[in-house]
This record gives sequence, structure tokens and C-alpha cells, in this order.
Amino acid sequence: MSTPNNPIRLFVTHTWEENDDLSRVFEYLESSRNFYYKSTALAQAARPLGVEAQREELRRQIAPSEVVIVLPVTHRREPDLVLFQLNFAKSANRPIIAMELFGSSEKLPKAILDLADSICPWDERSLVDALRLQGRHEETHRWDTIEFKIED
Repeated sequence: MSTPNNPIRLFVTHTWEENDDLSRVFEYLESSRNFYYKSTALAQAARPLGVEAQREELRRQIAPSEVVIVLPVTHRREPDLVLFQLNFAKSANRPIIAMELFGSSEKLPKAILDLADSICPWDERSLVDALRLQGRHEETHRWDTIEFKIED
């Protein structure tokens, strides 16, 4: 269970650029009650020069994570770099949660589908549940309660 002293360590794929989907993931996580996480991704850091330096920095960021979230928008921008991140995550036995394309019914690229352990829609509850299940093997079994009045 994630606690303030034991947050789930997660890595979100990035290309050293801000994007709406990256911001949206963290907005969802911040709005979730009783969910604690620590991001190991440094998307706002200066991009290292050279492919091997970038890869080494990404390895360093992914290594301490428990789970990886892949954003399809980053794959569209730099597919080779994102596939490197996913392949390294797999080699390090990190589960991968693929977010659906935001606001689109378009299918995810086959390369992402082949590596993902789960596919997650864009809503806070589904994302947190996927992180708990994939990162810590916790089943949530949450139930919605609907209140209503019956008028005579």
C-alpha cells in the first residue's frame, strides 16, 4: 500500500519536453486521495547531448521505479526514444501501463500494445488502480455508492 513513507515510485515516458498528457497524469495523481507516489522521471531536466548520454540518463531514471507509464503522445514524437524506455523497463522487470490516446478512439501503436502489461483509460481512478495493481500487486475492489430518493 502506498503511504507517505512508502510512495509508489513511477516513471512516465518523456522526451525532455512538457506536454498536456504528462501534466494531465500528474494532475490525476495529485487529485487522488490517499495515494502517494514519487516520480523518478526528470522530464523538465536539460536534455543530455548525444543518444548514448540520453539513454544512460533514462536508465538512471527508470531503474528506481516500480512501474512505468507510457504516453502515446511521446511515442508519436520520438518513437525510438520511447521504445528504448519501454524495452529497458521490460529488461528491468518493470510493469508498463499504457495510457490510451487522450480524446481519441484511435488504437494504440502495436509497439506499445506488445510491451504494455495493461491499458488504462484517462480517468484518475483507473490510473491509480492500475498503478496499485501493477506496481504493488494490490487489488482495490472499490465499489461506487449511488444515493437516490424514491418519491411517493
